[in-house]
Amino acid sequence: MAKLVSSFKNMALSLTCITVVAAAALAGVYSLTKEPIDNAKKEKQESAISKVLPQIEGIKIAEVDTIDGLILHKAYVGDKWVGTAVETSTKGNKNMPFSGEFKLMVGFDHEGNVVEYEVLEQSETPGLGAQMASWFKNADKPTQNIIDKNPATTNFTVSKDGGEIDAITASTITSRAFLEAVVKAYNAIAKEDVVITNATEETTDKPAVGKCPNGNDPTTCPGCPYKYCQQKDKEVSNEK
Repeated sequence: MAKLVSSFKNMALSLTCITVVAAAALAGVYSLTKEPIDNAKKEKQESAISKVLPQIEGIKIAEVDTIDGLILHKAYVGDKWVGTAVETSTKGNKNMPFSGEFKLMVGFDHEGNVVEYEVLEQSETPGLGAQMASWFKNADKPTQNIIDKNPATTNFTVSKDGGEIDAITASTITSRAFLEAVVKAYNAIAKEDVVITNATEETTDKPAVGKCPNGNDPTTCPGCPYKYCQQKDKEVSNEK
């Protein structure tokens, strides 16, 4: 058998063959592992949804919606809306995390209070930013715990920045990103008509969950029934 002559053409041909074989091997591995990986992600997502929603008998996920790029899983008991699980992330955050984008599942009840959260994906440093998985739901540390708190009535920024939530020790950057992602999730449910409707039906002595579509400006307030801020009523009483 004649020895292959060393030349640029032969070297290029050899490298091309190696590349094609390697690419085919990688494609084969990908096709074999893609389905198991996708199934694992789906199971983790479904488990997270179940964990973060109010633990009420008969609760069902009736519909899935998308607002501001976030996926909302709205839960009902019969015809009554009882909460929403929101898939949120640090993508597009003003405060970006230390080690790249992470994803959360955050659950809210019908008043906009945080029920629970689960970390879906993260690559923060173990012992530091990775503590977010439990740090913000430690019932023994109320100044760092966000469970049962509402972003409409609690300042969901770190105490170092003037907020009401203590940051993870030595991980202020991650904490800022985490809290911004939670607030982003709350802002998404605040835009839902179902939140406004249920809140106004069930309470008459406090504002409904949500943001005033008129920017809380009394001069443009049409006197809507949602009672977001009741600024118009306040101005009228002040004039008297």
